Amino acid sequence: MHLGYDVYPLLVQVGRPTKITIRPKYDHCRFIPEVEHKVTVIPTQWWEPVSLPAAASGGGQSQTVGDEGALHIDVCCEKEQEYVILVDTISAKGKPVRLEFRFYALEADLFCLRPYKGDFHLHSYYSDGRECPGYVAASCRRIGMDFMAITDHRRYEPSLEAIKDFSGVDIDLRLYPGEEVHPPDVKVHIVNFGGSFSVNALFTSPSYNAAIDELAAQLSHIPVAYRRQYAACVWCFEQIRRGGGLGIFCHPYWFVHNRYDVSEELTSLLLAHQPYDALELIGGFHRWEAESNSLQVARYHTEQANGKKIPLVGASDSHGCDTADLFGWYYTVIFAPSPELNDIVAAVKDFRSVAVEAMSGETPRVHGSFRLVKYTYFLLREVFPLHDVICAAEGDQMLAYLTGDDQAAEALQKSKGRVATLYNQLWAEN
Repeated sequence: MHLGYDVYPLLVQVGRPTKITIRPKYDHCRFIPEVEHKVTVIPTQWWEPVSLPAAASGGGQSQTVGDEGALHIDVCCEKEQEYVILVDTISAKGKPVRLEFRFYALEADLFCLRPYKGDFHLHSYYSDGRECPGYVAASCRRIGMDFMAITDHRRYEPSLEAIKDFSGVDIDLRLYPGEEVHPPDVKVHIVNFGGSFSVNALFTSPSYNAAIDELAAQLSHIPVAYRRQYAACVWCFEQIRRGGGLGIFCHPYWFVHNRYDVSEELTSLLLAHQPYDALELIGGFHRWEAESNSLQVARYHTEQANGKKIPLVGASDSHGCDTADLFGWYYTVIFAPSPELNDIVAAVKDFRSVAVEAMSGETPRVHGSFRLVKYTYFLLREVFPLHDVICAAEGDQMLAYLTGDDQAAEALQKSKGRVATLYNQLWAEN
């Protein structure tokens, strides 16, 4: 990402001729029209030639600029990968200078989707968090989230409060219902993301135990010692899906009270039979607990090597936005047509998501398929910084709206659609 220039589009489709514009933001960055500018486009992975006017990429191509001081480059890329643009030119002071820019070519299936950041697992002061639901929601927008849900322990209503807090204003952050589900006498933690009703509330029904007994009787392939616990987990995931939500198997290697919270046999049964919709691969652990995330990643790769395909998410499991760690450290990037619930659920289930570790002061680490991990690193460098500036301003206005600021609603209305506008600029037109 070059601070002195706007480059667009940054995302192009493989095999489609596209014009990339490099436009200076400031006078000292302007390209001088009277001089030639040698442009070289370098594929970073597959070293095939990139189509430039009357020249291949290896030797470079002389380009001129118009009166507006922008440089226009026609490209046609044959492989999905990141590309480097080198511009050898003359500075405003008459000295030779080399500028470097990046863009990414995508196959049609990924080019038609957009990246959205979200957190599936957060707490408010209604359980063991520190702030009210609306505050947590606004804080999520401030750090660049496109979607989120409050998932308090055994409580569904706080997520509805967050939604209600902003029901009077049209915002781009998607707020969904959620809860952390704790089936009775079972150590497994489950997130109900987006479900239309509370699963926790069903545990008090007289029919719950009968339903678990009936389901357990059908699970003869599960060891007797874990059959009822496993049945309870299966039942919970089924209820979440019945409500249109995403059922997430959370932090299986959380080490607490001198042991892992879930027995290895039960964890292995859940990973083997996959009654869940997604695995919380990354999240919820402080620096001194990093081993737990590492174990989850290692187990994920082992299962993948043994032929399993596991949908994954990253989630902060944050218990405080301002005075606690975890918030913003772990999140998910999905690749979807939109951040609407059905598109989010479909993206995760279809393996179109990555889990991101972004602990403060450390280089981000991305987990998932090689194709999406490679693409996400480009987004982290070139796209999300622009996206996050917009989100930060909207998050500030959301916080102001919570205080009763009459001007905040107007400001939020004016900012509506700014991320979509940015994406329209950064993705080449079809």
